[in-house]
Amino acid sequence: MKEEKEEIKESMAIVGVQQHVICMKGGVGEESYALNSKSQTALLSKSMTLLEQAVLDLCCTTLPESVAIADLGCSSGPNTFFAVSKIMTIIYKRCRQLGRSPPGFWVFLNDLPGNDFNSVFKSLPAFHEKMREENGEEFGPCYVSAVPGSFYHKLFPSSRLQFVHSSCSLHWLSQVPPELIDKKITNKGKIYLSKTSSPALINAYASQFQRDFSLFLKLRAEEIVPGGRMVFSLKARRIADPVPDESCLLWDLLAQALQELVSEGVIAEEKLDSYNAPYYEAYTEDIRREIEKEGSFSMDGVEIMVLPWDSSASDGVIKYDRTTTAHKLSKSIRAVQEPMLATHFGPDIMDPLFLRFMQIIAADSREVEHVALLVSLTRKAEDIYK
Repeated sequence: MKEEKEEIKESMAIVGVQQHVICMKGGVGEESYALNSKSQTALLSKSMTLLEQAVLDLCCTTLPESVAIADLGCSSGPNTFFAVSKIMTIIYKRCRQLGRSPPGFWVFLNDLPGNDFNSVFKSLPAFHEKMREENGEEFGPCYVSAVPGSFYHKLFPSSRLQFVHSSCSLHWLSQVPPELIDKKITNKGKIYLSKTSSPALINAYASQFQRDFSLFLKLRAEEIVPGGRMVFSLKARRIADPVPDESCLLWDLLAQALQELVSEGVIAEEKLDSYNAPYYEAYTEDIRREIEKEGSFSMDGVEIMVLPWDSSASDGVIKYDRTTTAHKLSKSIRAVQEPMLATHFGPDIMDPLFLRFMQIIAADSREVEHVALLVSLTRKAEDIYK
C-alpha cells in the first residue's frame, strides 16, 4: 500500500512538473529560443495567407468596440507578437477602408507559467511603437496582458474572444500518457515513439492526443463568440504510419545521444527509461475528423506546410554543409527541449548532451522534411454551451 501511494505521488509530481517546464528556453542568450526559432518563424510566415483571410472574414461581421485576441502558446522572442500584430493591423486598416471606426484591442498572451514573460513585457514599448509607425498615431488603444496557464484548461470567460491564434503548440500534450507514468507500458532507451514502439505505446500516445485536442476544442468553443475565428498550426504527419522518419528521426537521434551518456556512466539507465516526451504528431486526417466530431467549429481552410531539413539553419538562400547544419539544428532543438531535459536529467549534462547530439546529426546522412498542419475555423452559432 505504501509503495502504491508513493507511485501515485510520483505520477502526480511528474504531471505537475510538466505543466511548468514545457516551455522554451528564455532570455536572449546564444542558446535561447529567441535566437533559435527560425523554423517557427518560417511556419508563421507560411500561415499568413490563411490567417489574413480569416481576419478579413471576421471584419465582415459586427465587431465590438474592443476586439479580444488571444495567442495561445505565445512563448517569448521575436515570434511572440508576429501574428497578433498582423491581426490587429488587418482589422484596423480594413475598418478604415470600409469607413467604420476601428476598434480598440485586448491582446491576451498565454503560455505556461514557466514562460519568459519578463522578456515579453520588456519588448512591449518597442511593440507599441512599431504598431503606431505602421498604422498611424490614431491606432488603438491596445491593451496587452499575460494569461499564464495551460490551454488544456479554461482560460477566459465564456464568449469573451473574437479571435484565437496558436502556432506550433498543440503537438505538446498536457502530460505524458498515463500508461507510461504508471509504468504499465515501458519505452526502454527511447524518449518518444520510434520504429520499435509497441502498438500499446503508439495507442497510448494517440489516445492522449485525442483527449487533449478534443478538450482544447471544447474549451475554445466556450470562450470564442459565435462567428469568432480560430487559426492554429501544429506539427503533424501527412501519412497514416504513426512512426515515420519525419516525426521520429530527431527524437531517435536525441535518444541515441542520451544512450551514449548512459553507457559512459554520465546518466543512470533508470533516469533515461523514466523520461518520455509529452509530445505527439497526429495524422492530418485524424485532426480533421476530431474537429468534425467535436462539432463546435466549421473548417474554413486547411493547409499542410512543409519546411526543408535545414530550415532552422538556412534563410532559404544559403545552404550550409552538414556540420554547420547539425550545429544550428542542435541549437534550435536545445532551445525547445532544454527546460524539460534539464529538469529531469540535471542542468550539468546539457552541454555534453547537445554536443553529442550535434555530432550524431553531423555523422548521419538522413534528412527529413518538417511537416505542420494549418487550420482555420469559425465558431458555429449554435450549441454555444454544449
